[in-house]
Amino acid sequence: MTAQRPSGSGPVPSARPAGPGRETPCPPPDCEDSDLLAALLDGMDAALCAFDADGVVTHWNREAERILGWSAEEAVGRPGFAGWAVRTADADEVQGRLMAAMDSPGRQVHEFALLTKDGGRVLVRTQSAAVRGAKGEPAGVYCAFSEVHAQIDLERSLALSDALFEDAAWGVVLVDADLRPAVVGGHAARTLGRERAELLGRPLGDLLSQGAEELESSLQHVLAEGTPPAPSDLWVTLRPARSDGTGGTGATGGAPEAAGAGRDGGGRRCWRSGFVRLASPLAEEPVPLGVAWFFQDVTETKLLEREGSLLRFRGNQLHRAGISAAECEDPAEAATVHVDFALAGFADHALLDLLAPDGPAAGRLVRAAATPTGAGGPCSAIEPGGIPVGYPEGHPAPRAVERTGSVRSSAITGGAADPRDWARARQWPEDSVHALCVVLRSRGRTLGVLTFLRGASRRPFERQDAVYAEDVAVRTAVLLDLAGVTRPGR
Repeated sequence: MTAQRPSGSGPVPSARPAGPGRETPCPPPDCEDSDLLAALLDGMDAALCAFDADGVVTHWNREAERILGWSAEEAVGRPGFAGWAVRTADADEVQGRLMAAMDSPGRQVHEFALLTKDGGRVLVRTQSAAVRGAKGEPAGVYCAFSEVHAQIDLERSLALSDALFEDAAWGVVLVDADLRPAVVGGHAARTLGRERAELLGRPLGDLLSQGAEELESSLQHVLAEGTPPAPSDLWVTLRPARSDGTGGTGATGGAPEAAGAGRDGGGRRCWRSGFVRLASPLAEEPVPLGVAWFFQDVTETKLLEREGSLLRFRGNQLHRAGISAAECEDPAEAATVHVDFALAGFADHALLDLLAPDGPAAGRLVRAAATPTGAGGPCSAIEPGGIPVGYPEGHPAPRAVERTGSVRSSAITGGAADPRDWARARQWPEDSVHALCVVLRSRGRTLGVLTFLRGASRRPFERQDAVYAEDVAVRTAVLLDLAGVTRPGR
Protein backbone atom coordinates (compact mmCIF):
# COMPACT_ATOMS: atom_id res chain seq x y z
CA MET A 1 0.00 0.00 0.00
CA THR A 2 1.20 3.55 -0.59
CA ALA A 3 0.84 6.79 1.30
CA GLN A 4 1.29 9.97 -0.71
CA ARG A 5 1.99 13.45 0.57
CA PRO A 6 0.49 16.59 -0.95
CA SER A 7 2.34 17.81 -4.04
CA GLY A 8 5.62 19.55 -3.28
CA SER A 9 6.47 17.77 -0.03
CA GLY A 10 8.66 14.84 0.87
CA PRO A 11 8.30 12.32 3.67
CA VAL A 12 6.79 13.77 6.81
CA PRO A 13 9.25 13.79 9.75
CA SER A 14 7.96 11.83 12.70
CA ALA A 15 7.23 13.53 16.01
CA ARG A 16 8.17 10.34 17.88
CA PRO A 17 11.51 10.02 19.73
CA ALA A 18 14.42 8.99 17.54
CA GLY A 19 16.37 5.79 17.75
CA PRO A 20 19.70 5.57 19.51
CA GLY A 21 22.27 8.21 18.51
CA ARG A 22 19.90 10.45 16.55
CA GLU A 23 17.66 13.35 17.32
CA THR A 24 14.06 13.44 16.25
CA PRO A 25 13.40 15.98 13.53
CA CYS A 26 11.07 18.75 14.56
CA PRO A 27 7.40 18.18 13.77
CA PRO A 28 5.92 20.24 10.98
CA PRO A 29 4.02 23.41 11.88
CA ASP A 30 0.74 21.80 10.97
CA CYS A 31 0.52 19.15 13.69
CA GLU A 32 -3.02 18.19 12.70
CA ASP A 33 -1.81 17.00 9.27
CA SER A 34 0.97 15.04 10.92
CA ASP A 35 -1.48 13.41 13.35
CA LEU A 36 -3.84 12.57 10.50
CA LEU A 37 -1.05 10.95 8.50
CA ALA A 38 0.09 8.97 11.55
CA ALA A 39 -3.47 7.74 12.12
CA LEU A 40 -3.79 6.71 8.48
CA LEU A 41 -0.51 4.81 8.54
CA ASP A 42 -1.36 3.04 11.78
CA GLY A 43 -4.75 2.00 10.41
CA MET A 44 -3.30 0.29 7.34
CA ASP A 45 -3.51 -3.49 6.97
CA ALA A 46 -0.04 -3.63 5.40
CA ALA A 47 3.21 -2.98 7.19
CA LEU A 48 4.79 0.27 6.00
CA CYS A 49 8.04 2.05 6.60
CA ALA A 50 9.69 4.99 4.85
CA PHE A 51 13.28 6.19 4.39
CA ASP A 52 14.63 9.60 3.55
CA ALA A 53 17.22 10.12 0.84
CA ASP A 54 20.00 9.09 3.23
CA GLY A 55 18.31 5.79 4.10
CA VAL A 56 17.11 6.85 7.56
CA VAL A 57 13.80 5.40 8.77
CA THR A 58 11.21 8.17 8.98
CA HIS A 59 7.93 6.22 9.31
CA TRP A 60 6.96 2.92 10.94
CA ASN A 61 3.33 1.84 11.38
CA ARG A 62 1.68 -0.57 13.79
CA GLU A 63 1.47 -3.46 11.31
CA ALA A 64 5.22 -3.28 10.89
CA GLU A 65 5.50 -3.40 14.68
CA ARG A 66 3.20 -6.42 14.79
CA ILE A 67 5.22 -8.38 12.24
CA LEU A 68 8.74 -7.59 13.50
CA GLY A 69 8.13 -6.59 17.10
CA TRP A 70 10.05 -3.29 16.85
CA SER A 71 8.02 -0.27 17.96
CA ALA A 72 7.96 3.02 16.12
CA GLU A 73 10.03 4.62 18.90
CA GLU A 74 12.71 1.98 18.36
CA ALA A 75 12.63 2.06 14.56
CA VAL A 76 12.26 5.71 13.51
CA GLY A 77 15.58 7.48 13.18
CA ARG A 78 17.71 4.38 12.58
CA PRO A 79 20.03 4.38 9.53
CA GLY A 80 18.51 1.54 7.53
CA PHE A 81 17.87 -2.01 8.74
CA ALA A 82 21.47 -2.97 9.45
CA GLY A 83 22.08 -4.69 12.76
CA TRP A 84 18.49 -4.73 14.02
CA ALA A 85 15.95 -5.69 11.33
CA VAL A 86 18.38 -7.39 8.94
CA ARG A 87 21.47 -9.51 9.56
CA THR A 88 24.65 -7.49 9.20
CA ALA A 89 25.87 -9.76 6.41
CA ASP A 90 22.73 -9.03 4.37
CA ALA A 91 22.31 -5.37 5.31
CA ASP A 92 24.13 -3.79 2.38
CA GLU A 93 22.32 -5.90 -0.20
CA VAL A 94 18.90 -5.27 1.32
CA GLN A 95 19.49 -1.56 1.77
CA GLY A 96 20.81 -1.21 -1.76
CA ARG A 97 17.84 -2.95 -3.30
CA LEU A 98 15.37 -0.86 -1.28
CA MET A 99 17.04 2.49 -1.99
CA ALA A 100 17.37 1.60 -5.68
CA ALA A 101 13.68 2.37 -5.96
CA MET A 102 14.53 6.11 -5.85
CA ASP A 103 16.08 5.85 -9.31
CA SER A 104 13.60 3.35 -10.78
CA PRO A 105 10.15 4.01 -12.25
CA GLY A 106 7.13 2.34 -10.68
CA ARG A 107 7.25 -0.17 -7.88
CA GLN A 108 9.97 -2.68 -7.11
CA VAL A 109 9.04 -6.06 -5.61
CA HIS A 110 11.52 -8.04 -3.53
CA GLU A 111 11.57 -10.78 -0.93
CA PHE A 112 13.79 -10.44 2.15
CA ALA A 113 14.38 -12.26 5.39
CA LEU A 114 13.94 -9.67 8.18
CA LEU A 115 14.76 -10.09 11.85
CA THR A 116 12.19 -9.83 14.61
CA LYS A 117 12.94 -8.19 17.92
CA ASP A 118 13.16 -11.56 19.66
CA GLY A 119 15.75 -12.82 17.16
CA GLY A 120 13.50 -14.76 14.80
CA ARG A 121 13.45 -14.44 11.03
CA VAL A 122 10.44 -13.58 8.90
CA LEU A 123 10.33 -13.87 5.12
CA VAL A 124 8.52 -10.82 3.74
CA ARG A 125 7.55 -9.58 0.32
CA THR A 126 8.14 -5.86 -0.18
CA GLN A 127 6.89 -3.26 -2.61
CA SER A 128 9.03 -0.13 -2.67
CA ALA A 129 8.74 3.08 -4.68
CA ALA A 130 10.34 6.50 -4.71
CA VAL A 131 8.95 9.53 -2.87
CA ARG A 132 9.41 12.73 -4.92
CA GLY A 133 10.22 16.20 -3.60
CA ALA A 134 8.71 19.55 -4.60
CA LYS A 135 10.72 19.68 -7.85
CA GLY A 136 10.31 16.02 -8.66
CA GLU A 137 13.68 14.97 -7.31
CA PRO A 138 13.92 11.71 -5.28
CA ALA A 139 13.38 12.55 -1.62
CA GLY A 140 13.14 9.08 -0.16
CA VAL A 141 11.57 5.66 -0.44
CA TYR A 142 8.49 4.09 1.05
CA CYS A 143 8.29 0.34 1.53
CA ALA A 144 5.14 -1.71 2.14
CA PHE A 145 5.68 -5.30 3.20
CA SER A 146 3.79 -8.35 4.43
CA GLU A 147 4.64 -11.87 5.43
CA VAL A 148 5.15 -14.06 2.38
CA HIS A 149 2.74 -16.78 3.53
CA ALA A 150 -0.01 -14.19 4.00
CA GLN A 151 0.70 -12.79 0.54
CA ILE A 152 0.66 -16.28 -0.95
CA ASP A 153 -2.66 -17.00 0.77
CA LEU A 154 -4.08 -13.83 -0.75
CA GLU A 155 -2.75 -14.70 -4.19
CA ARG A 156 -4.16 -18.20 -3.91
CA SER A 157 -7.55 -16.79 -2.98
CA LEU A 158 -7.45 -14.45 -5.97
CA ALA A 159 -6.31 -17.26 -8.26
CA LEU A 160 -9.07 -19.51 -6.95
CA SER A 161 -11.63 -16.79 -7.55
CA ASP A 162 -10.42 -16.26 -11.12
CA ALA A 163 -10.41 -20.00 -11.81
CA LEU A 164 -13.92 -20.47 -10.43
CA PHE A 165 -15.33 -17.76 -12.64
CA GLU A 166 -13.42 -18.70 -15.77
CA ASP A 167 -12.45 -22.38 -15.83
CA ALA A 168 -14.61 -24.25 -13.31
CA ALA A 169 -16.83 -27.10 -14.52
CA TRP A 170 -19.46 -25.91 -12.02
CA GLY A 171 -21.53 -22.81 -12.54
CA VAL A 172 -20.66 -20.07 -10.07
CA VAL A 173 -22.88 -17.06 -9.34
CA LEU A 174 -22.44 -14.50 -6.59
CA VAL A 175 -25.87 -13.29 -5.51
CA ASP A 176 -26.18 -10.06 -3.52
CA ALA A 177 -28.39 -9.53 -0.48
CA ASP A 178 -31.27 -8.56 -2.81
CA LEU A 179 -31.03 -11.99 -4.50
CA ARG A 180 -29.74 -10.58 -7.77
CA PRO A 181 -26.65 -11.88 -9.58
CA ALA A 182 -23.63 -9.64 -8.91
CA VAL A 183 -20.88 -11.77 -10.50
CA VAL A 184 -21.44 -14.64 -12.95
CA GLY A 185 -18.91 -17.25 -14.01
CA GLY A 186 -18.42 -18.26 -17.63
CA HIS A 187 -19.85 -21.77 -17.20
CA ALA A 188 -22.86 -20.38 -15.32
CA ALA A 189 -23.56 -17.88 -18.10
CA ARG A 190 -23.42 -20.65 -20.71
CA THR A 191 -25.73 -22.86 -18.64
CA LEU A 192 -28.20 -20.01 -18.20
CA GLY A 193 -27.97 -19.31 -21.93
CA ARG A 194 -27.20 -15.59 -21.70
CA GLU A 195 -24.31 -13.18 -21.75
CA ARG A 196 -22.77 -12.27 -18.41
CA ALA A 197 -23.67 -8.60 -18.70
CA GLU A 198 -27.31 -9.47 -19.33
CA LEU A 199 -27.49 -11.55 -16.14
CA LEU A 200 -26.13 -8.97 -13.71
CA GLY A 201 -28.69 -7.30 -11.47
CA ARG A 202 -31.69 -9.14 -12.94
CA PRO A 203 -34.26 -10.87 -10.72
CA LEU A 204 -34.00 -14.65 -10.84
CA GLY A 205 -37.61 -14.77 -11.97
CA ASP A 206 -36.52 -13.12 -15.23
CA LEU A 207 -34.17 -16.03 -15.89
CA LEU A 208 -36.23 -19.01 -14.73
CA SER A 209 -39.85 -19.73 -15.57
CA GLN A 210 -39.95 -22.62 -13.10
CA GLY A 211 -37.85 -23.13 -9.99
CA ALA A 212 -37.16 -19.45 -9.26
CA GLU A 213 -39.19 -19.49 -6.02
CA GLU A 214 -37.37 -22.58 -4.73
CA LEU A 215 -34.00 -21.06 -5.57
CA GLU A 216 -34.84 -17.73 -3.93
CA SER A 217 -36.10 -19.56 -0.85
CA SER A 218 -32.80 -21.44 -0.61
CA LEU A 219 -30.80 -18.22 -0.96
CA GLN A 220 -32.86 -16.47 1.72
CA HIS A 221 -32.35 -19.40 4.07
CA VAL A 222 -28.58 -19.26 3.54
CA LEU A 223 -28.51 -15.51 4.18
CA ALA A 224 -30.45 -15.99 7.40
CA GLU A 225 -29.10 -19.29 8.73
CA GLY A 226 -25.72 -19.81 7.08
CA THR A 227 -24.18 -22.37 4.75
CA PRO A 228 -26.22 -25.61 4.45
CA PRO A 229 -24.45 -28.89 5.21
CA ALA A 230 -24.96 -30.53 1.82
CA PRO A 231 -25.88 -29.66 -1.80
CA SER A 232 -29.48 -29.89 -2.92
CA ASP A 233 -31.12 -30.70 -6.26
CA LEU A 234 -33.26 -27.99 -7.84
CA TRP A 235 -35.47 -28.58 -10.88
CA VAL A 236 -35.69 -25.46 -13.02
CA THR A 237 -36.85 -24.38 -16.45
CA LEU A 238 -35.06 -21.58 -18.25
CA ARG A 239 -37.20 -18.70 -19.43
CA PRO A 240 -37.14 -18.36 -23.22
CA ALA A 241 -35.09 -15.65 -24.88
CA ARG A 242 -36.76 -12.32 -25.54
CA SER A 243 -38.07 -11.57 -28.99
CA ASP A 244 -35.33 -8.98 -29.52
CA GLY A 245 -32.82 -11.83 -29.72
CA THR A 246 -30.78 -10.89 -26.68
CA GLY A 247 -29.61 -13.55 -24.27
CA GLY A 248 -29.84 -17.26 -24.86
CA THR A 249 -32.61 -19.68 -25.63
CA GLY A 250 -35.03 -21.25 -23.22
CA ALA A 251 -38.33 -23.03 -22.99
CA THR A 252 -41.46 -23.03 -20.94
CA GLY A 253 -41.87 -26.78 -21.27
CA GLY A 254 -42.84 -29.01 -18.39
CA ALA A 255 -41.34 -32.34 -17.42
CA PRO A 256 -38.43 -33.79 -19.37
CA GLU A 257 -39.38 -36.32 -22.02
CA ALA A 258 -36.03 -38.00 -22.49
CA ALA A 259 -32.70 -38.40 -20.80
CA GLY A 260 -31.10 -36.39 -23.57
CA ALA A 261 -33.19 -33.23 -23.26
CA GLY A 262 -31.37 -30.31 -24.86
CA ARG A 263 -29.04 -28.11 -22.86
CA ASP A 264 -30.51 -25.00 -24.44
CA GLY A 265 -33.43 -24.99 -22.04
CA GLY A 266 -35.66 -27.42 -23.95
CA GLY A 267 -37.33 -28.82 -20.81
CA ARG A 268 -36.72 -28.94 -17.09
CA ARG A 269 -33.16 -29.16 -15.85
CA CYS A 270 -31.89 -30.50 -12.55
CA TRP A 271 -29.10 -28.41 -11.01
CA ARG A 272 -27.21 -29.82 -8.04
CA SER A 273 -26.66 -26.66 -6.03
CA GLY A 274 -24.39 -25.74 -3.15
CA PHE A 275 -24.51 -22.44 -1.28
CA VAL A 276 -21.96 -20.52 0.78
CA ARG A 277 -22.86 -17.39 2.73
CA LEU A 278 -20.44 -14.51 2.17
CA ALA A 279 -19.66 -12.14 5.04
CA SER A 280 -17.31 -9.18 5.17
CA PRO A 281 -14.05 -9.90 7.05
CA LEU A 282 -13.66 -6.19 7.74
CA ALA A 283 -16.85 -5.72 9.74
CA GLU A 284 -16.87 -5.88 13.53
CA GLU A 285 -19.81 -8.27 13.30
CA PRO A 286 -20.45 -10.64 10.36
CA VAL A 287 -22.49 -8.75 7.77
CA PRO A 288 -23.87 -10.91 4.92
CA LEU A 289 -22.64 -9.65 1.57
CA GLY A 290 -24.59 -12.24 -0.38
CA VAL A 291 -24.39 -15.90 -1.31
CA ALA A 292 -22.02 -17.85 -3.53
CA TRP A 293 -24.18 -20.28 -5.52
CA PHE A 294 -22.41 -23.26 -7.08
CA PHE A 295 -24.39 -25.54 -9.38
CA GLN A 296 -23.91 -28.35 -11.86
CA ASP A 297 -26.35 -29.76 -14.39
CA VAL A 298 -27.14 -33.36 -13.38
CA THR A 299 -30.31 -33.74 -15.46
CA GLU A 300 -29.11 -36.77 -17.42
CA THR A 301 -28.02 -38.56 -14.25
CA LYS A 302 -31.32 -37.85 -12.48
CA LEU A 303 -33.36 -38.93 -15.50
CA LEU A 304 -31.39 -42.15 -15.79
CA GLU A 305 -31.95 -42.80 -12.08
CA ARG A 306 -35.66 -42.07 -12.49
CA GLU A 307 -35.90 -44.27 -15.56
CA GLY A 308 -34.12 -47.13 -13.77
CA SER A 309 -36.43 -46.82 -10.78
CA LEU A 310 -39.48 -46.74 -13.06
CA LEU A 311 -38.33 -49.81 -14.97
CA ARG A 312 -37.76 -51.71 -11.74
CA PHE A 313 -41.23 -50.78 -10.47
CA ARG A 314 -42.94 -51.76 -13.70
CA GLY A 315 -40.97 -55.00 -13.87
CA ASN A 316 -42.11 -55.82 -10.35
CA GLN A 317 -45.72 -55.05 -11.31
CA LEU A 318 -45.54 -57.41 -14.27
CA HIS A 319 -44.07 -60.09 -12.03
CA ARG A 320 -46.75 -59.65 -9.38
CA ALA A 321 -49.47 -59.59 -12.04
CA GLY A 322 -48.22 -62.89 -13.45
CA ILE A 323 -48.25 -64.53 -10.02
CA SER A 324 -51.78 -63.26 -9.28
CA ALA A 325 -53.08 -64.19 -12.73
CA ALA A 326 -51.76 -67.75 -12.31
CA GLU A 327 -54.21 -68.22 -9.44
CA CYS A 328 -57.23 -67.30 -11.58
CA GLU A 329 -59.27 -70.17 -13.00
CA ASP A 330 -60.85 -67.97 -15.66
CA PRO A 331 -58.30 -66.66 -18.21
CA ALA A 332 -60.50 -63.63 -18.89
CA GLU A 333 -60.34 -62.72 -15.21
CA ALA A 334 -56.56 -63.21 -15.30
CA ALA A 335 -56.46 -60.74 -18.20
CA THR A 336 -58.18 -58.04 -16.15
CA VAL A 337 -55.76 -58.76 -13.28
CA HIS A 338 -52.88 -57.80 -15.58
CA VAL A 339 -54.68 -54.57 -16.47
CA ASP A 340 -55.29 -53.73 -12.79
CA PHE A 341 -51.62 -54.17 -11.88
CA ALA A 342 -50.61 -52.06 -14.86
CA LEU A 343 -52.80 -49.15 -13.73
CA ALA A 344 -50.79 -48.59 -10.50
CA GLY A 345 -48.80 -45.41 -10.97
CA PHE A 346 -49.39 -45.57 -14.72
CA ALA A 347 -52.92 -44.47 -15.63
CA ASP A 348 -56.29 -43.54 -14.14
CA HIS A 349 -58.61 -45.58 -16.35
CA ALA A 350 -58.43 -48.60 -18.65
CA LEU A 351 -60.82 -49.78 -21.36
CA LEU A 352 -60.74 -53.20 -22.99
CA ASP A 353 -62.44 -53.42 -26.40
CA LEU A 354 -62.51 -56.64 -28.42
CA LEU A 355 -63.30 -57.25 -32.06
CA ALA A 356 -66.63 -58.99 -32.48
CA PRO A 357 -65.98 -62.26 -34.35
CA ASP A 358 -69.38 -62.55 -36.03
CA GLY A 359 -72.91 -61.23 -36.07
CA PRO A 360 -74.07 -57.72 -37.01
CA ALA A 361 -71.09 -56.13 -35.20
CA ALA A 362 -68.48 -58.42 -36.76
CA GLY A 363 -65.17 -56.67 -37.14
CA ARG A 364 -66.18 -53.82 -34.89
CA LEU A 365 -64.96 -53.06 -31.35
CA VAL A 366 -67.20 -54.17 -28.49
CA ARG A 367 -66.58 -53.17 -24.87
CA ALA A 368 -65.44 -56.19 -22.81
CA ALA A 369 -64.10 -54.64 -19.58
CA ALA A 370 -63.50 -51.21 -18.08
CA THR A 371 -62.60 -49.42 -14.89
CA PRO A 372 -65.36 -47.38 -13.22
CA THR A 373 -65.66 -43.73 -14.17
CA GLY A 374 -65.11 -41.06 -11.53
CA ALA A 375 -62.94 -42.26 -8.66
CA GLY A 376 -61.74 -45.28 -10.62
CA GLY A 377 -61.34 -48.83 -9.42
CA PRO A 378 -60.50 -52.35 -10.61
CA CYS A 379 -61.00 -53.31 -14.22
CA SER A 380 -64.18 -55.40 -14.34
CA ALA A 381 -65.71 -57.45 -17.12
CA ILE A 382 -68.85 -56.12 -18.78
CA GLU A 383 -71.74 -58.36 -19.68
CA PRO A 384 -71.48 -58.96 -23.40
CA GLY A 385 -74.20 -57.17 -25.29
CA GLY A 386 -72.82 -57.31 -28.75
CA ILE A 387 -73.36 -53.58 -29.25
CA PRO A 388 -70.25 -51.95 -30.75
CA VAL A 389 -68.73 -48.89 -29.16
CA GLY A 390 -69.68 -45.73 -31.05
CA TYR A 391 -66.19 -44.57 -31.86
CA PRO A 392 -66.14 -41.74 -34.44
CA GLU A 393 -63.98 -41.83 -37.53
CA GLY A 394 -60.31 -41.26 -36.79
CA HIS A 395 -60.66 -42.37 -33.17
CA PRO A 396 -57.34 -43.60 -31.70
CA ALA A 397 -58.71 -47.07 -30.80
CA PRO A 398 -59.76 -48.09 -34.35
CA ARG A 399 -56.57 -46.49 -35.68
CA ALA A 400 -54.52 -48.74 -33.37
CA VAL A 401 -56.35 -51.78 -34.80
CA GLU A 402 -55.74 -50.62 -38.37
CA ARG A 403 -52.06 -49.91 -37.72
CA THR A 404 -51.58 -52.96 -35.47
CA GLY A 405 -49.55 -50.62 -33.31
CA SER A 406 -49.79 -48.07 -30.52
CA VAL A 407 -51.47 -44.66 -30.85
CA ARG A 408 -50.98 -41.77 -28.39
CA SER A 409 -53.37 -38.83 -28.10
CA SER A 410 -53.70 -35.80 -25.83
CA ALA A 411 -56.16 -32.96 -25.41
CA ILE A 412 -53.28 -30.67 -24.47
CA THR A 413 -51.11 -31.25 -27.52
CA GLY A 414 -54.20 -31.48 -29.73
CA GLY A 415 -55.21 -27.93 -28.80
CA ALA A 416 -58.66 -28.82 -27.47
CA ALA A 417 -60.53 -25.84 -26.08
CA ASP A 418 -62.25 -27.94 -23.40
CA PRO A 419 -60.68 -31.31 -22.45
CA ARG A 420 -64.07 -32.56 -21.24
CA ASP A 421 -65.59 -32.09 -24.70
CA TRP A 422 -62.53 -33.77 -26.16
CA ALA A 423 -63.04 -36.81 -23.89
CA ARG A 424 -66.81 -37.02 -24.42
CA ALA A 425 -66.38 -36.96 -28.20
CA ARG A 426 -64.15 -40.03 -27.91
CA GLN A 427 -66.45 -41.98 -25.57
CA TRP A 428 -64.01 -41.68 -22.67
CA PRO A 429 -64.51 -40.53 -19.04
CA GLU A 430 -64.70 -36.72 -18.84
CA ASP A 431 -61.61 -36.38 -16.65
CA SER A 432 -59.44 -38.00 -19.36
CA VAL A 433 -56.82 -35.76 -20.93
CA HIS A 434 -54.17 -38.17 -22.26
CA ALA A 435 -54.76 -41.51 -24.00
CA LEU A 436 -52.70 -44.49 -25.13
CA CYS A 437 -54.24 -47.22 -27.28
CA VAL A 438 -52.33 -50.49 -27.77
CA VAL A 439 -53.41 -53.33 -29.99
CA LEU A 440 -54.07 -56.82 -28.61
CA ARG A 441 -52.35 -59.49 -30.72
CA SER A 442 -52.07 -63.24 -30.22
CA ARG A 443 -51.08 -66.03 -32.62
CA GLY A 444 -50.78 -63.51 -35.45
CA ARG A 445 -54.32 -62.23 -35.00
CA THR A 446 -55.71 -58.92 -33.75
CA LEU A 447 -58.09 -59.46 -30.86
CA GLY A 448 -58.90 -55.87 -29.95
CA VAL A 449 -57.42 -52.82 -28.32
CA LEU A 450 -56.48 -51.84 -24.75
CA THR A 451 -56.82 -48.12 -23.89
CA PHE A 452 -55.12 -46.41 -20.95
CA LEU A 453 -56.31 -42.93 -19.91
CA ARG A 454 -54.67 -40.27 -17.73
CA GLY A 455 -56.13 -37.18 -16.10
CA ALA A 456 -54.84 -33.61 -16.12
CA SER A 457 -52.57 -34.20 -13.12
CA ARG A 458 -50.40 -36.61 -15.10
CA ARG A 459 -47.99 -36.13 -17.97
CA PRO A 460 -48.80 -37.18 -21.55
CA PHE A 461 -47.86 -40.73 -22.47
CA GLU A 462 -44.32 -41.09 -23.79
CA ARG A 463 -42.57 -43.70 -25.87
CA GLN A 464 -41.34 -45.65 -22.85
CA ASP A 465 -44.94 -45.71 -21.57
CA ALA A 466 -46.05 -47.25 -24.85
CA VAL A 467 -43.40 -49.98 -24.52
CA TYR A 468 -44.70 -50.89 -21.07
CA ALA A 469 -48.32 -50.85 -22.25
CA GLU A 470 -47.39 -53.14 -25.14
CA ASP A 471 -45.89 -55.63 -22.67
CA VAL A 472 -49.14 -55.61 -20.72
CA ALA A 473 -51.15 -55.97 -23.94
CA VAL A 474 -49.17 -59.05 -24.99
CA ARG A 475 -49.90 -60.83 -21.70
CA THR A 476 -53.52 -59.71 -21.77
CA ALA A 477 -54.03 -60.86 -25.36
CA VAL A 478 -52.62 -64.32 -24.65
CA LEU A 479 -55.02 -64.79 -21.75
CA LEU A 480 -58.01 -63.51 -23.75
CA ASP A 481 -57.10 -65.85 -26.59
CA LEU A 482 -56.88 -68.67 -24.07
CA ALA A 483 -60.31 -67.74 -22.73
CA GLY A 484 -61.79 -68.33 -26.17
CA VAL A 485 -63.53 -64.97 -26.32
CA THR A 486 -62.73 -64.78 -30.04
CA ARG A 487 -62.68 -67.26 -32.88
CA PRO A 488 -60.05 -67.59 -35.60
CA GLY A 489 -60.73 -65.14 -38.32
CA ARG A 490 -59.21 -61.70 -38.32
